[in-house]
Amino acid sequence: MYVWVDALTNYISGPGFPDEQSTLFKKFWPADLHVVGKDIIRFHTVYWPAFLMSAGIDVQHRVFAHGFLTVDGQKMSKSLGNVVDPFELAEEFGIDQLRYFLLREVSFGQDGDYSRDKLVNRVNADLANNLGNLAQRSLSMINKNCDGSVPEYAGATPDDEAIVAEVETALAEAQRTMDGQLVHEAAGAIIAALSAANNYFAAQEPWALKKTDPVRMGSVLYLTADVVRRLTIPLLAFVPKSANAILDQLAVPAEERTLVNAQLANGLQTGAALPVPQGVFARLERKAS
Repeated sequence: MYVWVDALTNYISGPGFPDEQSTLFKKFWPADLHVVGKDIIRFHTVYWPAFLMSAGIDVQHRVFAHGFLTVDGQKMSKSLGNVVDPFELAEEFGIDQLRYFLLREVSFGQDGDYSRDKLVNRVNADLANNLGNLAQRSLSMINKNCDGSVPEYAGATPDDEAIVAEVETALAEAQRTMDGQLVHEAAGAIIAALSAANNYFAAQEPWALKKTDPVRMGSVLYLTADVVRRLTIPLLAFVPKSANAILDQLAVPAEERTLVNAQLANGLQTGAALPVPQGVFARLERKAS
């Protein structure tokens, strides 16, 4: 009786039921999305809606069931001694790093597998080598060559237009997939655009432009920093502390860290002073076997 009547009722009593006119109840019920474990689908898609309908209360709009985590391909079990303590992982690797791995590596809705090597490889590839590397290289060059302030963007080239188009495609794809709870695909779209931005930065060679065309160097650095801004904003959903740290280094105001702002190109303020850049993502190391 407690589990399938009283406990389920907490979903509506929490925001204020039986006062159906309360501000919280009107705001949060019916829920747009109800996320549950796959082993309790029946109770949340049959019993709970039946209770609500019998009481004349609107049912939740959608239910999405997530899978389980295994370890090295095996179900976690005390008898096997393979239970993983998430607090220990967060302490060792960092909360953002663990959070990102679970959201990116696991196909949301399916079972996912954890191993130390998978976590290290994913975090190093996507966060340290990709986002972190691009932010650090571009911001370090701005600090050294542009008096530590956002350079001027002198105009777009076909290469510039191509990377901007990739960013816009990635943002649209991330929004579409997040709306469908394809969380891993949303992260993948952002990381793919960051990879393209890294390739753009390397191909433009702003370190060489410093000697031959400093105006163009400034444009490349501006556009790269702006791409980092635009792609870091949606990553706030995945690595909130680290993404905010990068946006701080870009001097992005707190009120301009929304998806609406991410969709706007050339959003950095030319001449804005930037702090001395600091690395955000340290490479993780594997333990010696």
